[in-house]
Amino acid sequence: MKLLNIIRITAVLFIVFVATLLLLDRWVSAQTESQIYHDPAKLPAYKVGLVLGTSKYIAKTLNPYYTYRMSAAIDLYKKHKVDVFLVSGDNAHRSYNEPRTMKRDLLKAGVAKDEIVLDYAGFRTLDSVVRAKEVFDTNHFVIITQQFHCERALFIADHYNINATCLAVKEPQRGVASFKIRVREVFARVKAMIDLFVLHVQPKFLGPKEPIIDPLIKTQPNLLPVASTENVPIDTTAPSSAIKTIP
Repeated sequence: MKLLNIIRITAVLFIVFVATLLLLDRWVSAQTESQIYHDPAKLPAYKVGLVLGTSKYIAKTLNPYYTYRMSAAIDLYKKHKVDVFLVSGDNAHRSYNEPRTMKRDLLKAGVAKDEIVLDYAGFRTLDSVVRAKEVFDTNHFVIITQQFHCERALFIADHYNINATCLAVKEPQRGVASFKIRVREVFARVKAMIDLFVLHVQPKFLGPKEPIIDPLIKTQPNLLPVASTENVPIDTTAPSSAIKTIP
């Protein structure tokens, strides 16, 4: 009889635990629903698009999560929805460098070199989102990733008063792998809440600001000195459309 009671209590505790996880998961989704776009045509134009990194290959097989993020980013660029990309990811070691891999693929797709900014310290979603504001000095940007990732990234952004939206890109068809990722996401959200509300975790690295500046803002032309009182036309150079990062 005692063993039966232990089993019952264990079962109840397990049900409560799972129910709590699911409620927290749904809460994150509900909190960020209004900030997520699914149709690129309805997305407003942004100066900066933050592409969250992931591995390009999984066991020598092309990772569809990576492919869909990059395809969506390139599509936004070609439709003039994003001017510059901030590609943020892990730079664990010499043979694994997410930002560099993303940059290489963007360049192959025709994105200008000076319209790609690399964040090598995007070790976690929190690092990538917070560093976009604190290091790269942008507080109005669109995040590019899958919906489940959008929701967690925006939840973190809202906590840090960062003005961000997200384009939810295509996800692989449902299967065992997708289910595992979704289950892992539930625990990732709980960890994010602990980091934000309990531990008050900050990015692993911050450092000096490296603002992303629009060079279209030119200095005011100076009047040329002339003997007469009439104005002389001033020759100005057409501004570049590139966006660069101040070192």
